[in-house]
Amino acid sequence: MNFSPKALCFVLVLAVAPAIGRAQFLDSFDSPKPEGWALLTGDGSATIDLVQKDGCATIVVDGTHDNYGVWWTLIKRDISASLDLNKLQDPAYELRVEARVRSDHAPRRVNFMINTQRTTDFHQHLREYDIADTTGWHTISMTTRDLDAGPGDNVYVQLCVTDFGPDKYQVEVDYFRADVVRRDETRPDLGEPLLYHPSIAAPASFARHLVVAHDSLINSLFPDVNFNDWRAEGPDSSARLLTVDPTQWPVLRWDFGRARGLKADGAGVLELTTYSVPMGGKYIEHYGEDFGIEFGKLHVIEILGGDPAWDQETVTYNSLLQGGSPKEVFNTQMIQDVDVASAPGGKTYVTLPRPVLQRLLDGTTKGVVLRPLGAINASFYSSEDAKPGVAPILHFSTQRE
Repeated sequence: MNFSPKALCFVLVLAVAPAIGRAQFLDSFDSPKPEGWALLTGDGSATIDLVQKDGCATIVVDGTHDNYGVWWTLIKRDISASLDLNKLQDPAYELRVEARVRSDHAPRRVNFMINTQRTTDFHQHLREYDIADTTGWHTISMTTRDLDAGPGDNVYVQLCVTDFGPDKYQVEVDYFRADVVRRDETRPDLGEPLLYHPSIAAPASFARHLVVAHDSLINSLFPDVNFNDWRAEGPDSSARLLTVDPTQWPVLRWDFGRARGLKADGAGVLELTTYSVPMGGKYIEHYGEDFGIEFGKLHVIEILGGDPAWDQETVTYNSLLQGGSPKEVFNTQMIQDVDVASAPGGKTYVTLPRPVLQRLLDGTTKGVVLRPLGAINASFYSSEDAKPGVAPILHFSTQRE
């Protein structure tokens, strides 16, 4: 999913004040049908609808005809008329947005974005929120920092349901609200706002550096074959590898030992070392720039089900899934899609947001699987390779340190 300037012109805003009744902008969805919201989609074949009933709006998304898993859908609205834009141009004031949401699939991330017709950095006021369960309502909010808006601007808000997967999804919205607030007086944001594609933290900044305990390959064309002996022969030695292609996917899991169950202190970073990455494909020529730039990347995905104690020497596609479907065993919303370091020995770093790292520490997430986005064939060194410092490693910290 790519938040390009072209796509992000179609946005909507929600904002917040201390009490719903005093919100400058508030939609409690009490009218017979939704009013004022635009529905938009992109980067794939997903469709969206907004259904309003019993004081609640439901974003209904159908991704069943999508092949790539990078689609975005959103509801958007211009709320300029509801805001005090004179205050908003004062650096002491910011825009705060809030919503109460519930998802029928979890864990999943939704996001807010705020911008204007003059915005050029579409990630500055974009935050994601990890919705961990399907049973509870979750209040999420975002307060801008240095929002460039004032009289005469169109201020948009967006709530986005994106990359959920190849299924049908519903996200209920109890209310949207938005307020211009003093930045030194507003309360902390709710729901743990997460940066979209944050900068990579230096591995040395973490307290723990854990080499993968088990890493192997599963292959959907040969679902009962173990591929842990995958290798490439060189002039002097063979390299032990994890190769990702459209039918063969590396799987990784860690033995957290005494760290099991501890509280994650922020995000973690997964480190992979490149053996080789053949690449190519005129995706932009075929799909256009906004969609085409999504391809040639690596999907990093949580393993949520299946065999929690698989062994690298015996694991196969079927043994890992244990009769489940890939949609049930793997989180169809990727943790992140990343460009692969193409040079031999290059490092690919993947940020694992704090909620994902916490699920790994708790054992809710059993490990990660690497899948391609596009016709890539990337090989990374496995933990069995003899070279020092090339095994997959997870850098993280916990709150006891």
